[in-house]
Amino acid sequence: MKTAYLVTGQPGIGKTTLIRQVVSTMRMRAAGFYTEDLQSSGMREGFRIVTLEGDIALLASGGHPGPVRVSKYGVDLQELERVGVAALQRALDRGYVLVADEIGKMQLFSRPFRQTVLEAVRSGHPMLGTIMLGRNPYADRVKAHRNVEILTLSSENRNELLTFLRSKFV
Repeated sequence: MKTAYLVTGQPGIGKTTLIRQVVSTMRMRAAGFYTEDLQSSGMREGFRIVTLEGDIALLASGGHPGPVRVSKYGVDLQELERVGVAALQRALDRGYVLVADEIGKMQLFSRPFRQTVLEAVRSGHPMLGTIMLGRNPYADRVKAHRNVEILTLSSENRNELLTFLRSKFV
């Protein structure tokens, strides 16, 4: 039986919106985070993490000098781990649905992030999230795990996936 449902798809297709819609109607308790764009004058300047509890942290920005870079963004691994990984760990510790938006290039630079996600998947912990569409050795391992169901979001199947995920996380 699948316990982790991970949505993938093209950038901008609405993966985060879908996850938020599922979480908003979920009666089960959940903990974790969303990734949001940081914008200024209509231009993306970076990304932030927002936990389900309301904590906010910088994930990446064009001005961050981080030693880890993805495209034009410097990634703040310390903030990811302090806020994002801590939220995921709370889900595991409390037996809540773990919400991880997203399992992507930036997040995968964090060893504690990778370990926490893999622990959840391997243990059969209930999980809802998004995962990068492209190839990555770690992401590919998660996608291939027997406890994981990958759902590819498109404009045509949005309502169907929403209904399906809501039935899994009542």
